[in-house]
Amino acid sequence: MTERDDVLHSWCVQSGWNAPTVVGGSGAWLHLEDGRRILDMSSLAECSNLGHQHPRLIAAIKRQVDELCFVTNAWGAKPRAELARRLLELSGFTGGRVFFTNGGADANEHAVKIARMAAGKPDGKVIARDRSYHGATRLAQALSGDSRTKSESNAEALGVSHVPPPYAYRCPFASTSDGQCGELAAAAVAQRIDEFGSEHVAAVIMEPNAGTNGVVAPDSYWPALRHATAQRGVWLIADEVMSGFGRCGEWFAWQRQGEAARPDLMTLAKGLTGAAAPLGAVVLSREVATRIEDQMLYTGLTYCGHPLSCAAGVAALAAYEDEGLIASSRRRGAELLADLRVLQSRHLVIGDVRGGHGLFAVIELVSDRESRDPIAPWPQLAPALKALSAEAMAEGVSFATRGNLVLLAPPLVISEAELSHALSLLDRLFAKYFPTSKTG
Repeated sequence: MTERDDVLHSWCVQSGWNAPTVVGGSGAWLHLEDGRRILDMSSLAECSNLGHQHPRLIAAIKRQVDELCFVTNAWGAKPRAELARRLLELSGFTGGRVFFTNGGADANEHAVKIARMAAGKPDGKVIARDRSYHGATRLAQALSGDSRTKSESNAEALGVSHVPPPYAYRCPFASTSDGQCGELAAAAVAQRIDEFGSEHVAAVIMEPNAGTNGVVAPDSYWPALRHATAQRGVWLIADEVMSGFGRCGEWFAWQRQGEAARPDLMTLAKGLTGAAAPLGAVVLSREVATRIEDQMLYTGLTYCGHPLSCAAGVAALAAYEDEGLIASSRRRGAELLADLRVLQSRHLVIGDVRGGHGLFAVIELVSDRESRDPIAPWPQLAPALKALSAEAMAEGVSFATRGNLVLLAPPLVISEAELSHALSLLDRLFAKYFPTSKTG
């Protein structure tokens, strides 16, 4: 059975969709209908952090099915209460609250709504950045600095203003170092707030470390951004939808910078349930929660805080903790980055490698290292990279590619041998598809 003619598929031209059917999985592997196994080097959409068919998640969902499949958010549910408590504990948002959503895009939409409500600025400006991704709903697209969807929504009409990103390899501020680029990017946010006047700005929403548009923020960026927003009395929203739950080597990426880097709100999804069930969340600080405590919350989702999803979330948090996957991601991520730098020394097509301090890394491909010209204009996928990806798939490894980037975000449970196998294949395919760039 195929869904080729019956289903609309996201982020593709429908006439070109021709993906295989997945019938199962285990660990870092996907099992296909034709009997093949595929090593998943992207955690699908950077969400299957615990791999595929994790037994702890399956067992938790089955138990919850037997107890209670569904009750709306208007009623209490034990797994919802437990998951909220654990999220507040792990993030240190003591005295805060959690609003559950269905996924990442609506978490970001609700974070903006709640921030405006708590600030008393229903039409307050929201500052986001170019080269970012916050989702594909209308407001989330407006928040996103994604060139593919810029024409899909009117950011200005929705009160969104964009600033340049902390993209150190191609720094829009012509900086001389990664650290300086991060500081200048944060200063651009401060300047934009001052231009509008802080009384007219409700929030700043940013990805704190890594994102799927290929930007990995320098260490200097988030602390400077936190200082700039706090100094001006503007809420800071950390979009941790992709970067949370060990992806960047911490429970939440901002935690690497310490308590002083704490945002006012934080959005979650993806790894929250290890992708075993759809769920998103907005975590509010005590101050934000207190501001709205006596106000009517004019929002709701039929399935927000769905008991099955929350049960999966509770089990996922326990699995990350009991299996030591947060620390493991940090350690393995450092090893991955070192291995990629070896690849960079072997292939001139690799202009830059950068990592998010966990199992997330970006390989940026260029036609010339000195000029840093990309192998194809962003976000167009280079034909050679498309062919490389197709051959890798034929050989049993799935790599995520975008524009001139290869994005590596394997499940946190991937073994050393599996990771080594994927990188060896990548080394061989770089030599095949970019032979003139091989240095030795």
